[in-house]
Amino acid sequence: MPQPAPARILLADDHALVRRGVRLILESEPDLTVVAEADNGAEAVAQARAHRPDLAILDIAMPRLTGLQAARELSRTEPDLRILILTMYDNEQYFFEALGAGASGYVLKSVADRDLVEACRATMRGEPFLYPGAVNALVRTYLDLAREGRALPARAITDREEEILKLVAEGHTSQEIADLLVISPKTVERHRANLLQKLGLKDRLELTRYAIRVGLIEP
Repeated sequence: MPQPAPARILLADDHALVRRGVRLILESEPDLTVVAEADNGAEAVAQARAHRPDLAILDIAMPRLTGLQAARELSRTEPDLRILILTMYDNEQYFFEALGAGASGYVLKSVADRDLVEACRATMRGEPFLYPGAVNALVRTYLDLAREGRALPARAITDREEEILKLVAEGHTSQEIADLLVISPKTVERHRANLLQKLGLKDRLELTRYAIRVGLIEP
């Protein structure tokens, strides 16, 4: 009986060394193959459209677009693509945001050699992959919300505002952001003013600190 074709994987991480290590883990398995790589979130979206992989493995902290932003975009435009988030952060907030962004699982880089292959296979079977700490967080949060009769909290800012916040924090000018996102500088300024007002912040420095705090950029 012929073997099924290996799952085709897009791997996105801004560190070449990490990509090489992850690629070695994946390509030692007969049922997994890496067909494309990217070193930022925007490139990951472009590569996914170009290569139509079965599975995208996205690092959370990347330039241009984070893994979460890329996941949201790909969930919208490539609904058949399965997504795994790869991260060094054992952080409940990111975990829930990853699920909300359309990811099927969340793998810690520190145990990627142990968990990643299993996570890929689970995701390709249509099953979620949750590392043990995430399961505990999920159950604890669900119980807390159920006990208090609350819904999950809404995000404070829109996807577009988050995209602009990240680019501002990375040091891009309004004109550069306008060019990257193909919008007018005036629109960028309007979004920036909305961000300051919504988040109760004064200036670019405070926006940058906020972006670091919520994991949009690395300090």
